[in-house]
Amino acid sequence: MSKLEIFALMVCGLVLLTQSIFLFIDARKNGFNQWIWGILGLIQAPFPIIFYLIVKKIRKKEEDELYDYRDY
Repeated sequence: MSKLEIFALMVCGLVLLTQSIFLFIDARKNGFNQWIWGILGLIQAPFPIIFYLIVKKIRKKEEDELYDYRDY
């Protein structure tokens, strides 16, 4: 392997590890299954983080609507 290939693999590994750690910590804070999101973050990039942010936004919107109905 050339030095460029080794460098590219190291960068990809760092991106996947960083993404996985972020997903794990943020999922734990927001009540999601942290292990599932952490493992998904290790498998590929960037789809899991994009999907997580969409799901998080939808879930927050649903919770806000639920609390709005309780005020009536």
